[in-house]
Amino acid sequence: MTPSPLVRHLPALAATLGFVGLIALGARVDVAVPGSPVPQSLQTLAVLAAGLALGPRWGLVAGLLYLGAGALGLPVFAGGASGLSALSGPTVGYLVGFPLAALLVGIGSRTLSPGPVWRTMLLGFGLGLAGHLLILALGWAGLSLRIGASEALSAGVTPFLWGMAVKSAALVLSASLLLALRDRLNI
Repeated sequence: MTPSPLVRHLPALAATLGFVGLIALGARVDVAVPGSPVPQSLQTLAVLAAGLALGPRWGLVAGLLYLGAGALGLPVFAGGASGLSALSGPTVGYLVGFPLAALLVGIGSRTLSPGPVWRTMLLGFGLGLAGHLLILALGWAGLSLRIGASEALSAGVTPFLWGMAVKSAALVLSASLLLALRDRLNI
């Protein structure tokens, strides 16, 4: 007897919901940056990890479910924000970038086939940078509409560049574990 589609997709759905929770937790972790008024969170790392572990389809779903949870009023966004006002505020571009970055990393993760470790690490770091750059580009675009392009660059992109590199390196260090999870889930 063939299992129903729900039963067949249950492990992937459970992992996807787990990553939605991980993204929400990442939004609550603020790391103060010396010399910058803008704290760093682990939110984007969790978004990119979802793409790596869940692949493009389920990574995209995780990002969309996260946005949906926030839109419905769950306090999942940075600072405990929620609701449609958070999705129309100055961070809307970054938030829209989350599911797209998970999709991008999920698609790109197909290049992380077994091979020389240095190649996998380099490609993984590149994927992390690409995902972060997508989020920052969309965040900059949304913020530019409110405060202008130059101010959006200095306030909404530049302070996050070092964190982008650090979190991309962390993604590389966790890549083998995340890819093993995807293999285990058979997605």
